[in-house]
Amino acid sequence: MPANLTPQYLEAERCFKEAQTQEEKVAALEEMMAIIPKHKGTEKLRAELRKKLSALRKDPSKKQSPTRRDPFHVERDGSRQLALMGAPNCGKSSLIGRLTKATPEVADYPYTTRAPIPGMLIYEGVHMQIVDIPPVSAEHMESGVTQVIRNADAILWVVDLSDDDLLDQIETTTAILEERKVDLKQRRVLMIANKDDAAGATDREAILREMYGSDFRIVSFSAIEAGPDRVHVLSREVFEFLELIRVYTKAPGKKAERRDPFVLARGSTVLDLAGTIHRDLQNRLKFAKVWGEGKVDGLMAGPDFVLDDGDIVELHAA
Repeated sequence: MPANLTPQYLEAERCFKEAQTQEEKVAALEEMMAIIPKHKGTEKLRAELRKKLSALRKDPSKKQSPTRRDPFHVERDGSRQLALMGAPNCGKSSLIGRLTKATPEVADYPYTTRAPIPGMLIYEGVHMQIVDIPPVSAEHMESGVTQVIRNADAILWVVDLSDDDLLDQIETTTAILEERKVDLKQRRVLMIANKDDAAGATDREAILREMYGSDFRIVSFSAIEAGPDRVHVLSREVFEFLELIRVYTKAPGKKAERRDPFVLARGSTVLDLAGTIHRDLQNRLKFAKVWGEGKVDGLMAGPDFVLDDGDIVELHAA
């Protein structure tokens, strides 16, 4: 018997998956238990929910065996995780402080960042986790740096337009990572040319683009001087570089609320969206109605219909 889960239940389930604290998870589970349809098709699911709720309500003060925490393991958060890397004093810490609410130590001497510092970049409802890591350097490099780089979905490579030895620094960074089996040309990399307000930065940027523009996407910035408009532009660059789309859902007969979008890879289909919401919905999907730029309102779409950024989708299941 199908579960026939309601949109309200699926929304509560999404809140549970995104919950950060024990209290938030308990509240979401209680909401799911309250609104889940009560019939034979949901017996197994209701039992699983009761089990999860019971486990979360147990006394968290009970002693647990101590475990050694890896200081370079960063729990994923948001739609994508990006490693923020660069040479010493390139301005990484200033950049993450400008783009997110992270509060790293910022100083004029190298190696102020000794462990990963995560922050959340938010662009029009899309959450992207940026992890500032210790610098890549021939003199000293923390052992876990390459671990963070390998685990990330993409890399933000900060280079210093105030440095006359900019090209040498890029070659050094590339060589160090190649020794550690990280080939930057095989990774998704956005190069951020920082300190574009420095003396001689325009000429250095021109050379940088001539030498590396065919290998990497390059965007210039100033982490110290940039105002809100430039921060917004850079945030959009990061979003577009990741090739993501935002899709909003609505229930039949209801208005769409353009908040908390589902974030999908560019080229995703209606079926991909249904699977992101719930596997049961994906299995029972019949068709969808789609609203979006250049589309007839309420366009009938099959499971293989490719979605665009900003589309509103109404899913219909058996």
